[in-house]
Amino acid sequence: MAELKTQPTDQNVAAFLNSIADDKKRQDCLAILGLMEQVMGAPPQMWGDSIVGFGSYHYKYASGREGDWFLTGFSPRKQNITLYIMAGFDQYDALLKKLGKFKTGKSCLYIKKLEDIDLPTLRDLVKQSAEHVARTNS
Repeated sequence: MAELKTQPTDQNVAAFLNSIADDKKRQDCLAILGLMEQVMGAPPQMWGDSIVGFGSYHYKYASGREGDWFLTGFSPRKQNITLYIMAGFDQYDALLKKLGKFKTGKSCLYIKKLEDIDLPTLRDLVKQSAEHVARTNS
């Protein structure tokens, strides 16, 4: 079975974030880093070349495929900042209604700039998502 391309690395998180050319995106990512560090109570780790992740869990699908992934994280992509938030917990829809301007994809939340987002709501989303993932994969 093929191994996941995205694995934890020893790459320096601060160096990665400080290398973001766009000043506004860099500042937003540093703020998200602080928020996630506070919520998770754990240090960040690079996953692959461009994802900042927090914590980890082991998953195993009914098909037999298994691996390790981070509980929550983010990545400064060209178009948006991608936050990795898992849906499926009770308050998910209610929190999204209060969050602000964003788009969603499968387990992803896309934001253009942090000022479009309600930070206390984002904090709750990160916390509840990570707790949900940890609880359902333990």
